[in-house]
Amino acid sequence: MKFRTILIAAAALAAPIAAIAPAHADGGIFVGVNQGSIAVGGFDTVSYFQGDGVPVKGDARFTVQYMDAEWRFSSQANADAFKENPAAYAPQFGGHCAWAMSRGSLAPGDPQVYKLVDGKLYLNVNKQVQSMWLKDIPGFIAKANVAWKNIPTGQRFGD
Repeated sequence: MKFRTILIAAAALAAPIAAIAPAHADGGIFVGVNQGSIAVGGFDTVSYFQGDGVPVKGDARFTVQYMDAEWRFSSQANADAFKENPAAYAPQFGGHCAWAMSRGSLAPGDPQVYKLVDGKLYLNVNKQVQSMWLKDIPGFIAKANVAWKNIPTGQRFGD
């Protein structure tokens, strides 16, 4: 079973480049092909930081355009909070998987596989990868911060 988990993680990290649509180079927001230009799979990023921290889907009635992506929110109040300070609510590494980024790779973040750390939102590609990431969150974040700065702008998408 352990070998299968490793294979799943390797496959998850090997395939994502083909599944990524444009974002900005100055922090790039991952928007998957299946969601067009909708950021974070349509989830309300403010909702991660409220109440029990369980994200909710946004509603097309409450949208904000930010970094060439459409961000959806569950209420006008959440949309307004995001407009006031998008950096406070946007996921780190443009919504790419934090563990993959710690290894210098781009992989799509799953908006339902996440962790809030020191007031910041981090996504992982799947639960198997997240279980590895949880073993050394501070170490992986430090490595990912360095790797994110070193991703060539042409690979950060949307230059």
